[in-house]
Amino acid sequence: MSTYNIHKCVGIDRKFSPERIAGVLREIDADVIALQEVLCHSNSQKREHQAEFLAEELGTDFFLGENRQIQGGLYGNAVLSRLPVKHSQNFDISIRKREPRGCLLTEISLGGTHETLQFFNVHLGTSFFERRQQVHKLLAAHVLEHTKFAGKRIVAGDFNEWTKGLTTKLFKTKFQAVEAKAHLGRARTFPGILPVFHLDHIYFDKNFRLTDAFLHKSKTALVASDHLPIVAEFEF
Repeated sequence: MSTYNIHKCVGIDRKFSPERIAGVLREIDADVIALQEVLCHSNSQKREHQAEFLAEELGTDFFLGENRQIQGGLYGNAVLSRLPVKHSQNFDISIRKREPRGCLLTEISLGGTHETLQFFNVHLGTSFFERRQQVHKLLAAHVLEHTKFAGKRIVAGDFNEWTKGLTTKLFKTKFQAVEAKAHLGRARTFPGILPVFHLDHIYFDKNFRLTDAFLHKSKTALVASDHLPIVAEFEF
């Protein structure tokens, strides 16, 4: 699986290119992908509905978690999946007077078994105080801490936290983590071509075994967005 903030398909060079993002995703070749900053306009230009365009290019299904609208387009997180999805739901984790934010859950069937992966795609706020409130909304009994999700959770996305703040500390008490230096070889994912901060994270329940993880740094990925994608492989 992978997590990737696609920055509305606008690259470091300020060029709008969903085709370039699709190219990066083909390089990654992940079964399940968490995307943040996805903008979807329903008009005659297929590429303007970024989730649908990318799903068609990759031959996956897509699921959109709308958090707000931008110029009539739906804006939020999206999940692309080759695996069957049984259910999707978007949880509101917005904080008053701040940009609306969400956590998109997709319940994914795991290859011919009765087991499901509870895959959460999050994009937290840029303010320290905002994230302190959002983490408690995430770790609520009806979201991440619901009893039916226990042991089957992977949480991925742009956490907007570059220091070991409350969000990181609380998540590490409840989940295993894809560690930046230990597993990815470097600690920085943003901005793309000259990354300074590590904003993107993947957390998972101990029932999953991390078999591989890396930061994808192809020539295309370095300019396609202001973030670099993280890729991780798990066994359940």
